[in-house]
Amino acid sequence: MVKEPKRSVGLELLRQVAENATEILPADIDILTAQLGREPRGLVGIGARCACGVPAVTVTYPRLPDGSPFPTLFYLSLPWAVKAVSRIESAGEMAQMNERLGCEPDLAQSYAGAHLIYVKRRNLLEEIPQIGGKSAGGMPDRVKCLHALAAYALAAGKGICRFGDEVLERIGWDPDRCRCARS
Repeated sequence: MVKEPKRSVGLELLRQVAENATEILPADIDILTAQLGREPRGLVGIGARCACGVPAVTVTYPRLPDGSPFPTLFYLSLPWAVKAVSRIESAGEMAQMNERLGCEPDLAQSYAGAHLIYVKRRNLLEEIPQIGGKSAGGMPDRVKCLHALAAYALAAGKGICRFGDEVLERIGWDPDRCRCARS
């Protein structure tokens, strides 16, 4: 398999995109390949790491190497977190969150704001007209993917995406505690 070249944007820009971002380390590609079951595409950096140092979230360039637009800037890769979020999704949490969006104007406004911040951060890497107003996880109108919202919250930092923060709280995310061995 031919390894895709990494895109380099510099740590300063990467941190504007994702507050918790770090540059790609030599071992990260192999770890991510094992986590994802495929080689990562369009990788720009690591949006967040587990306490043990392994990647938890990828930062993906908005245009894949084959030229395809790719709106998902942050992708949750840490296996135990992916499984834990999947359990929350399968328990119907998205339906409850969608209900709350319709009943809580402050929450809906916060969610719409998180959407705008997501698009702005992605546009720092490149503005892609085909995906201009799209973000991830169903934003700004509905909740569609808790994995995307959790990844966003991990990469952007607490307080940007309330639903993502809630998901992280529900799975017991602790930036100072590794749970990789338990997955």
